[in-house]
Amino acid sequence: MLAYFVKRLGLAVIIVSVAMLMLFCMIYAIPGDPAAVALGPRATDAMREALRIKMGLDQPIWVQFWNFFTGAWTGDLGREVLSDRPVLGVVLEQLPFTLALIAGGIIWSVALGIPLGCFAAIRRGSLADRIVGILSVAVIAVPSFVIAIYALLIFAVQLRWLPAIGAGEPGDLGDQLFHLILPSLAVGLGWVGYIARMVRASMLEVLEASHIRTARAFGLPDRQITYRYALTIAVLPTVTLLGVGIGQMLSSAVFAEIVFARPGVGKLVYDAILTRNFPLVTGTVLVTTVLFVMLNLVADLIVGALDPRVRSSF
Repeated sequence: MLAYFVKRLGLAVIIVSVAMLMLFCMIYAIPGDPAAVALGPRATDAMREALRIKMGLDQPIWVQFWNFFTGAWTGDLGREVLSDRPVLGVVLEQLPFTLALIAGGIIWSVALGIPLGCFAAIRRGSLADRIVGILSVAVIAVPSFVIAIYALLIFAVQLRWLPAIGAGEPGDLGDQLFHLILPSLAVGLGWVGYIARMVRASMLEVLEASHIRTARAFGLPDRQITYRYALTIAVLPTVTLLGVGIGQMLSSAVFAEIVFARPGVGKLVYDAILTRNFPLVTGTVLVTTVLFVMLNLVADLIVGALDPRVRSSF
């Protein structure tokens, strides 16, 4: 397990390093002077030059990349243009709101997707199986921002069951969780279909395995066979799927935070793009990239701990 962890950690470091190189190249390829864009048309040449020197834009490109690369690995992502605050501190202030939103989306997708997939597998070929399949494809096909808008209109505007905007009162955990229900549903509902179809396919495969047939031959109850033996194995691919799905949930969180007027990393990078705050855009994208890679690493380690075949094949 230790060797598997070291290999996966090394791969994660390589992926983050390549992502940093690509991010720097994309930011550098954007036309125009970032200092001039940040200060606006009324700024003087001296003000633009001072900001360019402060941002390190007067140095050769390889020096800029080296400073960006070493600074990122030590936690120095530069300073935000408008408030002159450290970028990492600004991002970390908003990150808990996005993590809570993603965690809520994962809870929704798992709580609905796994039972639906198991239910469809047990009733393979029935009308209920077909209905679950149609619903799974439907929620996969609908974009997350459409789900967010309709959820807002139905549950907040029409029915008035849930709050429409905001993240709740600071310090009031119950109110914050209450405000989290609707946006987390919008983020996680699309992945209910993926998980349901994955669990169904995995369950059908496991139910045909030899140890399941042996358990049936010994007369064990079908309920015990399904939920204690088959489902515990069938959910393993779901962990890997959720690790990949976190990246999609991060992008869905951008729409959810905008539609529901919630603070978070998605809303932060959206506002930074509108104000051409390039250091904040770069730092936010880099932090979310690292978060995505680390969560995938955790998912791989969980699968490796539960399934020895994964450790031996890597």
